[in-house]
Amino acid sequence: MTKALRIAATSAMMVTALITLSYAHHSGTMFDDKKQITVEGVVKEFQYTNPHSWLLVDVTNPDGTVTTWGFEAEGPNTLMQAKIRRSDFAPGTKITISGFPMKDGRPAAAWTKAVRASDGTEFYPRGRSPQIQ
Repeated sequence: MTKALRIAATSAMMVTALITLSYAHHSGTMFDDKKQITVEGVVKEFQYTNPHSWLLVDVTNPDGTVTTWGFEAEGPNTLMQAKIRRSDFAPGTKITISGFPMKDGRPAAAWTKAVRASDGTEFYPRGRSPQIQ
């Protein structure tokens, strides 16, 4: 095998491995992309971190108890491109938020849209309106 052929084969294997890893890391199989949930609540915390950010929202249930929902989004770089800053969701901010829920029923979802109650501003963490698959 020539040196050039070995280099090409090695490069192809490395690219394949990197692509496989990137798909595995960004798997959304835990979310049900066939339906969306929408809740109203108050921001508890915005974890604006890599590789994924989480917007934690306290939702008051009909019986008066509070459930904290977690809404997953991309990291800060992608959120900044979508014009979403950490300061947009300070603790105490009232919002209506939608997402693809967890398949196992836990109170979490892949964040698709949020609307800030104070001014009606809409936020799409992936830069566009979501589509149910």
